[in-house]
Amino acid sequence: MSKIVLITGGCGFIGTNASYHYLKKGYKVISFDNLYREGSKENLNWLKKFTPTPKFGVGARGKFIFIKGDIRDDKKLLITFKKYKPDLVLHLAAQTTMVNSVKNPREDFEINALGSFNVLEAARESKNKAVMIYSSTNKVYGALSYVPVIEKEKRYEYDDLKGIDEHFPLDFHGPYGVSKGCGDQYFVDYARIFGLKTIVFRQSGIYGPRQFGIEEQGWLAWFTNCLVFGKPVTIYGDGKQVRDVLYIDDLLSAFDLAAKNIEKTKGKAYNIGGGLKFSLSILELMEYLEKLSRKQFKYKFGPWRPGDQKVYISDIKKAKRDFNWSPKVSPQEGVKRLYNWILENKDLIKKAGVFK
Repeated sequence: MSKIVLITGGCGFIGTNASYHYLKKGYKVISFDNLYREGSKENLNWLKKFTPTPKFGVGARGKFIFIKGDIRDDKKLLITFKKYKPDLVLHLAAQTTMVNSVKNPREDFEINALGSFNVLEAARESKNKAVMIYSSTNKVYGALSYVPVIEKEKRYEYDDLKGIDEHFPLDFHGPYGVSKGCGDQYFVDYARIFGLKTIVFRQSGIYGPRQFGIEEQGWLAWFTNCLVFGKPVTIYGDGKQVRDVLYIDDLLSAFDLAAKNIEKTKGKAYNIGGGLKFSLSILELMEYLEKLSRKQFKYKFGPWRPGDQKVYISDIKKAKRDFNWSPKVSPQEGVKRLYNWILENKDLIKKAGVFK
């Protein structure tokens, strides 16, 4: 019997790639999504092309099932858990931007905090024994303004650190940071108190194909879209901000390895990103894309955004130690793959409404 994976936000960027990944492995994939985000309907149509499974690809044996649902609907979540009895749950559904959390903090709370609670309660009440991975964020560490930073020509760098590890104090900043941090801590505690097999990934800079990047979220895809379509882009701050970036295939590998090593990973939080070697500033990304495309950006500068970290780089040693994971795809290779996907799917991106 094939394994069953339930993916909340299963038609989002990460969810679509995860669905594809587990279908190829022969899983039954239950995609639970309200189709609210840009591109989610297009992603759903793409996933539906791979059923029935003989048409999916070499070695594919999986089955794709879509449920239109919202994680704020606790009853529908409970019904879904009871009916399908998943072996693995990826909780990826979220309100994903700081900007929208400030505009509508109640909605942000209901989706990220209450929605995550609903997922956990559905698992607990259904007595489900699935491994459950929560997609958290580096924003739970706050602005990190107390960490010494030095300024270079094209980037900021930590003065005496290689990265932020899991021992750094949590400092939820802004409604988005608070709501995601609430879900983060609930996932940790439900392992401790109720024995659920939960894992938290505090993710940084995930990117790749099927990402319909917008200005507020998915910055690598957004900048790449703007260059390909000749649209102006605003650099908030000075463009020297640095993030470690992680190609989607490396995140999927982390899901697999963390779930496989659940006896070590249960109830723990992990910083998951590209680490020091796989980091980029905005200016460095723009320079690389201009060389790749032989085009030039149209850009202007805007004010710094509240809580924007000058540098965030994940220290990923804990993930390496506990489940032998490390990223493989360099930013240069990953951005090239993303750029080529956007070039090949310009009509799809227009249809998704990225540029409204």
